[in-house]
Amino acid sequence: MTTIRMMTAAIAACLGFATGAVAQDEKPGGAVQIELNAVKSNEGSCTLTFLVTNGHAGPIEKVVYETVLFDSAGQVDRLTLFDFGTLPSGRPRVRQFSIPGITCDDLSRVLINGASTCQAPDLAESACEAGLILETRTGIEVIG
Repeated sequence: MTTIRMMTAAIAACLGFATGAVAQDEKPGGAVQIELNAVKSNEGSCTLTFLVTNGHAGPIEKVVYETVLFDSAGQVDRLTLFDFGTLPSGRPRVRQFSIPGITCDDLSRVLINGASTCQAPDLAESACEAGLILETRTGIEVIG
């Protein structure tokens, strides 16, 4: 009976390790993931809410993305910088940016043009751009 309990405990431990490995695979491996999660029109402005996750093994101390906003006709409305700040490894963060002089209905597309600033001393120089994963939960397209 003791042997059966020991074998059961060993199998349970192995399954626990396997489950942990699967959970680790769910984060974006070796890339930054940016999701346009929500938009909200305010009086004379549009607030963009992003969910961002650093899938790298180390933290990003500061990242600023050059971002291009396109109007409903598909023309460039403006070039701007979105400062996503510090991104710890594997932990999601929410960042909001209020864009004055435009309503959310007037936006059709957001282009992440590249990293203007990427401070991640423990990671490769391309950590903020290589393999960038872009998604949207809104009617506004996000490309990069």
